[in-house]
Amino acid sequence: MKTSDFFYDLPQELIAQTPAEPRDSSRLLVLNRKTGEIQHRCFSNILDYLNPGDLLVVNNSRVIPARLFGKRTDTGGDVELLLLSQHKTNVWETLVKPGKRAKEGAEISFGNGILTGRITAVKEDGNRIITFDCQENIYALLDKIGQMPLPPYITEKLQDKERYQTVYSKDLGSAAAPTAGLHFTPELLSRVQEKGIGIAEITLHVGLGTFRPVKVDDVTQHHMHTEWYHIPKEAADKINHTKQLGGRIICVGTTSCRTLESAAQKGPLQETSGDADIFIYPGYKFHIMDGLITNFHLPESTLIMLVSAFCGYENTMHAYHVAVKERYRFFSFGDAMLIL
Repeated sequence: MKTSDFFYDLPQELIAQTPAEPRDSSRLLVLNRKTGEIQHRCFSNILDYLNPGDLLVVNNSRVIPARLFGKRTDTGGDVELLLLSQHKTNVWETLVKPGKRAKEGAEISFGNGILTGRITAVKEDGNRIITFDCQENIYALLDKIGQMPLPPYITEKLQDKERYQTVYSKDLGSAAAPTAGLHFTPELLSRVQEKGIGIAEITLHVGLGTFRPVKVDDVTQHHMHTEWYHIPKEAADKINHTKQLGGRIICVGTTSCRTLESAAQKGPLQETSGDADIFIYPGYKFHIMDGLITNFHLPESTLIMLVSAFCGYENTMHAYHVAVKERYRFFSFGDAMLIL
């Protein structure tokens, strides 16, 4: 199977630039993966397709305001970087914007001196390690001076940082939002539970690899990025109990899916942490997930390949062509799919 098999034409104007208001007013394409049947609904109607005894698995990772603008203290040159992962409290791996010089030893000031850092290493892939000189809580400072790391296809400024967070986000650590969860409101989640549908929280910190394109022709030769995840005991118990009673496990987002399917490689599901590097493409046999709530993904991306693995290649590509024809909104702030 070739990467080009997952290409589709997308008019630029269908790439959503702003989030829907309210959150659950997004459109919802419902896809029956057995029959290929498609229905067009509103996200607030999702309860019509969920049954008592089902379980939603949500990713409670919270996005860091990880985009920082600074100046080199020696030359005064501008530097823009994106925090990717935290190695220690004040030690982070970063991606520096191309053309912005930041050699090993460079000292950078952010927020007019509120925060300073020093490039302590340059990795083989070009990422930098920066050590901040910080006595305060680093996350509190980032909240003051950092900007949300919106994907490059979003060009409009985000007016409210919380609109790039899910309403259930808790655990700081992501460089991008688990966007399928952006459609839920507190009121909708209350209605979910009132209907007898459970909610289990897991954590996967979304990395920049989510946006990296597949650069090989042969899908099987793609090297998948890793992302840290944790499944607490409470969530594992809920998932196992739901399975035992015959309920459906419905993942909210591909990140929740990758977390569960990564953990399933270790054996029976239990409390666990680790690095998810699983690459799911057509031919993969799912161990846990029975349903998926997801946004519309980039052409030729690993995410559209995951969707194709779950509901079939033909079903997926047909659904995407229908979504384009029906003028759905695409990508992070776009509309949603429910696949059952």
